[in-house]
Amino acid sequence: MEKAKISSSQLFILMVLFELGSALLVPLAIDANQDAWLAILLGMVFSFVLLLIYHKLYTYYPDLLPTEYIQKILGKVLGTVLAFVYILYFMYDASRVLRDFGEMLLTFAYPDTPLFIANALLMLFIIYTIRKGIEVIARSGELLFIFMYVLAVAGFILIVSSGLIEIKNLQPILEEGLFPVLKVVFTQTLYFPFTEVIVFTMILPYLNNPKKAKVTMLCATGLSGINLIITMLINVCVLGVDLTARSQYPLLSTIQSIQVANFLERLDVFFMLALIITIFFKICVLFYAAVVGTASLFKVKSPSRLSYPLGIIILFLSITIASNLQEHNHEGLKVAMFTIHIPLLGIIPPLLLLVAFLKNRKKHGENTFN
Repeated sequence: MEKAKISSSQLFILMVLFELGSALLVPLAIDANQDAWLAILLGMVFSFVLLLIYHKLYTYYPDLLPTEYIQKILGKVLGTVLAFVYILYFMYDASRVLRDFGEMLLTFAYPDTPLFIANALLMLFIIYTIRKGIEVIARSGELLFIFMYVLAVAGFILIVSSGLIEIKNLQPILEEGLFPVLKVVFTQTLYFPFTEVIVFTMILPYLNNPKKAKVTMLCATGLSGINLIITMLINVCVLGVDLTARSQYPLLSTIQSIQVANFLERLDVFFMLALIITIFFKICVLFYAAVVGTASLFKVKSPSRLSYPLGIIILFLSITIASNLQEHNHEGLKVAMFTIHIPLLGIIPPLLLLVAFLKNRKKHGENTFN
């Protein structure tokens, strides 16, 4: 670990930017139709349980990275294998978000630019930032967080001013009952984006006030959830369910619909700036976790040396991960969700906590006996 500390407010900002990340880009939970907002709300609420599990593991080993305490919980061999799996997951997730960025940039503004060039340019900035350390990432987040929310509020006011909101598009609520919504919750929104914040267990040891970790994590997830609910409500109200589901980037389509006083229109840059900021920080956090995790696992004394080789791997993985956007989205929302997200985010952490609890209770019992 580098000798650095971040405040609880900086952790809060990084978590909000991270969770918004690529979730603003896609038609999140649209399988629940007009109840997508409810699926996001329930996903956020249920994610609190898993967040508390991640936090409890941190309280057992407050000075260790997860790659280190997993080995203490499961033993050297099995622990090392699982820690390496999580590092691979962070790199895979970073490559997926980088691909999201590249596809968006090419679709929106630079259709003739090779995907590799778009991704490589962002990756260079990210590698530079990672080499500067977690404190620089956190301070950058503080600066851009305010700017992003100014954009968000201005965009919301313009959408309302344009008279685009059609509340009837949200009706009827729970047309097919609660089951379809719960299905979306437990197969999508619980894991993307909310419990992806498992990556922050790699950053919690840098917190200067560990007692605030739990409240900070829950509050950040709550604010992110509210933002995503509002975004989805606006998308459905403006575009309707069918158009939202068919649109590659529904929020972009919504912003393109803004027209105030016959002169204020084509505000796509709002969308682009907000997405670039949130995606940048999401990749930074995932990449940083992969770097420090690899350094701790393989006893590398200078983690920053790993930023170039791991960055190149993430860059090439983002290009080769899928042959086109449709395949990329299908892999992310269907295949990876069941084979990667659910086991690593929803099943393994509770099992780790159970073993840690039993080990600590046994150790505590032995100390009491002695």
